[in-house]
Amino acid sequence: MTRLIERIPWLVLVVGSLTLGLAPFQPRPHLAEKLSMLIAGELVRAVDWFDLLLHGAFPVLLLWRVALGANRYLRR
Repeated sequence: MTRLIERIPWLVLVVGSLTLGLAPFQPRPHLAEKLSMLIAGELVRAVDWFDLLLHGAFPVLLLWRVALGANRYLRR
């Protein structure tokens, strides 16, 4: 699985995180809205879970890629 994530270009992860992770830009990003709903226990509809998955996929992959790089760097 880590090999697959390492094959995704950095540019794709960063641009995907900035566009899908922050869309829509006004008034509040969906990801922030869905995370606050999750914390409040209000994330009950299937479409809300799908939104959380859709808007959170690229940021999670980017953080995973950063963690892999940091781990590899610290093991030297």
